[in-house]
Amino acid sequence: MSEHPWQIDALDLDGYLTRIDVAGGEPSREALDELHEAHVRTFTFDNIDVLLGTHPGVTLEAVQEKFVTRGRGGYCFEHGTLFAAVLERLGYDVRRLLGRVGPPTRSPRTHCVVEVSLDGERLLADPGFGMSVMRPIPLFDGAEDDHHGWRYQVRRADRSVAGTGWELHRLREQGWELMHTTDELPVQPVDVTMGHHYTSTYPTSHFRRGLMLSRHGDGRHTTVSADAVTIRRPGEPTEHRELEDGELEQLLDELAVPLTPEERSRLLGVVAWLRRSG
Repeated sequence: MSEHPWQIDALDLDGYLTRIDVAGGEPSREALDELHEAHVRTFTFDNIDVLLGTHPGVTLEAVQEKFVTRGRGGYCFEHGTLFAAVLERLGYDVRRLLGRVGPPTRSPRTHCVVEVSLDGERLLADPGFGMSVMRPIPLFDGAEDDHHGWRYQVRRADRSVAGTGWELHRLREQGWELMHTTDELPVQPVDVTMGHHYTSTYPTSHFRRGLMLSRHGDGRHTTVSADAVTIRRPGEPTEHRELEDGELEQLLDELAVPLTPEERSRLLGVVAWLRRSG
């Protein structure tokens, strides 16, 4: 068994690179950007296993079986665990960090990101957010990134609840919107396990109370909930409408979610119950 605290020696690096169709290569900003965008485009952000009550956990072994072997997606603790291990195995200097989604004084540390130090620059990699950045963004106050019209901004958060931290904002029609606040406290595997335990089992966790499924496509980002579909395109008004009866099955195919027949049937049943209960 690996002695590394995050068990990165257990990673099937070749299998991961094959899954995202990227060669890898020596650490560089260009290679990092390619890896990040390929990861975000390959794997969905979703809470399907939480809704089904079958989540395998957030160990690297469990995550890579789900993502690399099966081609599934998941939420931030899974994305961050896998992506950080990949970067470390490729020779990047990384730190796992935790953050708070929404107002930091009212939000628990339930988001996982990866900080990358490269050529004297600190970069925020965030592959596991519903509306993920497409490539890492520099960690300095006022840093902005515009990737084919998707615009993001980093701001220093000196008075965050955890002390010094970083806010990530995205540009919407009405202006900049706070996505999450990341602190700089050290993170151990048990912290990720506890965060996952809260989000997947706490009765009022929003991951347990509704469907979250999203994916970046060509020039668009699609989000599906139990009762609505939201489509965003850079520079265009957001399209938001009710989910039609029977449409979820079609969207599961369009977003290439590789569920087994039993998983699909159970998910449709859970979503139908959520719609009746909501």
